[in-house]
Amino acid sequence: MDRTKRHRAIETTSPYIGRFAPTPSGALHLGSLVAALGSYLDARAHNGIWKVRIDDLDEQRCLPATTEQIITQLSAHGLVPDGEIVRQRTRHVIYTEALNRLADNALTYHCTCTRKQLRDAVKNGRASEGLAGPIYPGTCRERAVSEHEMAGIRFIVPTGTIQFTDRFLGQIEQSLSTTIGDPILRRSDDVFAYHLAEVVDNRTMGITHVVRGADLSSLTPLHIALHRALYPDTPLPVYGHLPLVLGSNGLKLSKTNHAPALDSHRARENLMAAAVHLGLKTPTVQTGIEVILADWTEQWAKQYLKTANSR
Repeated sequence: MDRTKRHRAIETTSPYIGRFAPTPSGALHLGSLVAALGSYLDARAHNGIWKVRIDDLDEQRCLPATTEQIITQLSAHGLVPDGEIVRQRTRHVIYTEALNRLADNALTYHCTCTRKQLRDAVKNGRASEGLAGPIYPGTCRERAVSEHEMAGIRFIVPTGTIQFTDRFLGQIEQSLSTTIGDPILRRSDDVFAYHLAEVVDNRTMGITHVVRGADLSSLTPLHIALHRALYPDTPLPVYGHLPLVLGSNGLKLSKTNHAPALDSHRARENLMAAAVHLGLKTPTVQTGIEVILADWTEQWAKQYLKTANSR
């Protein structure tokens, strides 16, 4: 189907680059599909570009075979990215350069604390539980770490609050020091953390809009802080967080909770379920996936673009 014709009624004047960034620690499930479909439709509604980035930083957990499975699943559901797929495991040099830039500005420090030590600190009342695990109590912030010690690298979060307007959730305000603390940017085994890679990739890939699950909304102020520290003279992406798909137990569908993988032979049915979760109307007659996606693109533009652009 001709994309120019399909999106003729909703052209925009500003460039738009969005992305879907799955972690290949398991196959896509319905919750993943909701995020993929939402980000895809938002890009198409803006007549923009939709990229796919594979977040495979942890090479022990993220297998190449799973990456290929995810790409195949997306294609079976009609969600084909524009341009080459980006893989984080090939981008370590870029992340190292960003980490060095933060260090040059005295915004990082080495930390030898283990996860067990932090969990024990919470149990003993020396640390508090935050939005992304224990809030680091600053044990190593003023301590000199020997080059022979196994150490991760933490980011010094700014004081005060960070505010942003989420396209779907509205105004969000958060104090990083009291909700997250100083996060790890590179683990002691030299694996880069999601937070650093996410911010660096969004900037270097030219991402203008981030549409993802609502579980990541509480991490967005941290990503904003990192962006400002690394790229102070560049605009932030526009953020929008989608409603999560919950299982019968009330928990978010996830690979950790053993969510069943999408059956690509039921792609149309899967897309219908994802669309309903996003508040879209599904067709009452049998139509092909390309036609359905084009109709949902029009619906998305009417439901979300006008509201988002008016803020």
